[in-house]
Amino acid sequence: MSEHDSVYDGLSGHDAPGDDSQWAFGTDFEDPLAGVDTTIPDGVDPAVLATYCLMLGDDALVHSHRLSQWTSRAPDLEDDIALANIALDLLGQARLLLARAAAADPAVVPVLPEGSPVPPEDALAFFRDTADFRNLRFLEPENGDFAETTLRLLVGAAHRLALLQRLATSRDPVLSAIAVKGVKEVTYHRDYAGRWVVTLAQGTAESRRRVVTALPRVWRHHAELFRSHPVEVAAAASGVGVDPATVEGEVGAVLDQVLAVAGLERPDVPAAGPMPGGGHGMGRDGRHTELLSRLLAEMQSVARAHPRGLW
Repeated sequence: MSEHDSVYDGLSGHDAPGDDSQWAFGTDFEDPLAGVDTTIPDGVDPAVLATYCLMLGDDALVHSHRLSQWTSRAPDLEDDIALANIALDLLGQARLLLARAAAADPAVVPVLPEGSPVPPEDALAFFRDTADFRNLRFLEPENGDFAETTLRLLVGAAHRLALLQRLATSRDPVLSAIAVKGVKEVTYHRDYAGRWVVTLAQGTAESRRRVVTALPRVWRHHAELFRSHPVEVAAAASGVGVDPATVEGEVGAVLDQVLAVAGLERPDVPAAGPMPGGGHGMGRDGRHTELLSRLLAEMQSVARAHPRGLW
């Protein structure tokens, strides 16, 4: 007979109070930057590089989580798998970028309880508060319907692809390597979303209505994608980053091409204003919508409940 009355009793931790090791879902993950030279290039401020990596990493992490919410809910099995794979691509990019941020400036990593085995990139993902995240507010809204999701993916991927293409020649070899791999992934993300936007816009009256309705909602935060933050400007000046203002024309041309084929026009809607208190980049300054707080509460709940676990 089992030593426990229930097969689930062994998971309760009552045999060893305070021991969260039973929550380990995998303990053999290697450092994602193992074997990579993480030396900071000459003339680069480690704090600037770390914050810049947090910006790109948080964008990927938040968008990944939003897309993962489609799992088992997409219109068909093929798109369920496609969205899950896109989410996994972005999650992989987030892990590398957060690891790079921690290696560049360990001060950005939250202080965890003594003895916690949580690696730095996980600490950054699961133990920062909302105001510490540097993602764009553009990525925070809930998914909406499939039309809204694909429109946001199209705009976000076109923007991210333009950045990654330039980052492939970054003076930071780690960022360069991440970008080279990411270009291949995000090219697919952009093309997948573009095809669906055209298909929906040229499909049934209902599918077109949904795209037309979703476009203004997605476009409200569009301008934020190209608003330069001082950290981005500094990273670009030192040769490790990209000033987002420099890709606006290129991204706009891609979006206009897709909208033209779909028979859609850029919506004439006012851009979302800055959060109270001002700031350069809104989300880049840690000023977010309530939606991000809810997303993080869901994403971080298990890790925060078991800070000594390995994930």
